This record gives sequence, C-alpha cells and structure tokens, in this order.
Amino acid sequence: MRITDQYFWNIIFLGFFICLVFLATIILEGEAIKSYEALTFVDFALITLATWRCIRLVVYDKIFAFFREQFYDATEYKGKIVLVKPEGGPRRTLADLVTCPWCIGVWMGAMVSFFYLLTSYAFFPVLFLALSAVASFLQILSNMIGWRAEQLKNETELK
Repeated sequence: MRITDQYFWNIIFLGFFICLVFLATIILEGEAIKSYEALTFVDFALITLATWRCIRLVVYDKIFAFFREQFYDATEYKGKIVLVKPEGGPRRTLADLVTCPWCIGVWMGAMVSFFYLLTSYAFFPVLFLALSAVASFLQILSNMIGWRAEQLKNETELK
C-alpha cells in the first residue's frame, strides 16, 4: 500500500464535504420549500439531468477550462508551456476533484439538490440545465449515428 501526504488533503476535503452536507441538511430542515418526501419522478429527473450537465460543464467543457486550470502548475516543456498537476497539497486534491466526473458528481449532486429543495428560484436554472443535458445527449447520439453512417458508406465504397 502506498502512503502519501496527499491522503491528508483528501481527508480534509472529505471532512469539509461532510460538514457542508450536514449544514445543508440543517438548513433544509427549516428553510426548504419542498421536502424530499414530496419529490416526484419529474423532480428527480430534473435534478439528475441538471447534475449530469453540471458535471459535464466542470469536468469537460471548454467554458470551464479557466476554472480547472487554476489548480494546475504551468511548466515549460520543449519550449512550450504545459499544465501539470501539482505534486501534492490542496491544489492537487482540487485538480484531482475537478477532473474526475465521479468525484465532482457527488459535489454537484449535493449542490443541485440543495438549491432545488431550498428555493423556487432554482427551478429555472435546474430546468435549463436539464434541457441542455437532454439536448447534449441527443446531439452526441446524432453525431454517433452520422459517424456510423459515414463509416458504413466508406466501407461499401471500398468493396
């Protein structure tokens, strides 16, 4: 088993997340506009799709590259500036977090759920994030179908 000092920072961030979830639970106990028992399938679908879209935004999309890059070190390699993860410390944990869809998914799921239950003002952002998630999926699916059709066309032309 490999022991590193990075485990310390991972545990710190895990503790921070647990504290945030605990505090969010306390806040929702008294301030929520909708209780979790009252959530319908549509609510769960909206929260799920909005969370998926937030994950895609933070981990993969170019629009959030500026955010992800804040946790990297810029070094020169063969005359070019490249970004590398720090060797250790809290920035390394944050760099790992914002590049891991499973990790950031837990944080985004907690955030989207919290605001959805807390205020009615969160409905519209959750709705448009959910719609953009469906639209993104449909776009990816149509691209995949188009690529497959082109591949089949090229295969038949070669015969």
